Amino acid sequence: MAVANPDFVTIEPGNLRAMPGTLAATYEKLGGDVKWMGKPHKIIYKSTMEMAGVDSPDSCIAFGDSLHHDIKGANVAGIASAFITSRGVHATELGLNQFKQVTDDDSVRALALKYDAYLKEIIH
Repeated sequence: MAVANPDFVTIEPGNLRAMPGTLAATYEKLGGDVKWMGKPHKIIYKSTMEMAGVDSPDSCIAFGDSLHHDIKGANVAGIASAFITSRGVHATELGLNQFKQVTDDDSVRALALKYDAYLKEIIH
């Protein structure tokens, strides 16, 4: 199986909807062979930098609401990142249910640890 969009979920009004990454992960657990493409794999960041004419990861920043895909991918590529919590895919896990609601740093760091993603600093 080739997966061009490895996201596990996407946000829809009122809930999260499963994406191709969920199916691929299940298939892989059952013993299937999966070729992953896209975030969090380094090649997608390298390709994007080439398209933008950027030579150094130090000149980039990745914004995203998924620790597993956006932030972890930026970590792997050596790119700075900004994690969006409010209304993002992890909002429920962080106990956020209203726009502009803020959670504490410890909760954000614990969630990042769960997804093996590194957050350099947290800005509210």
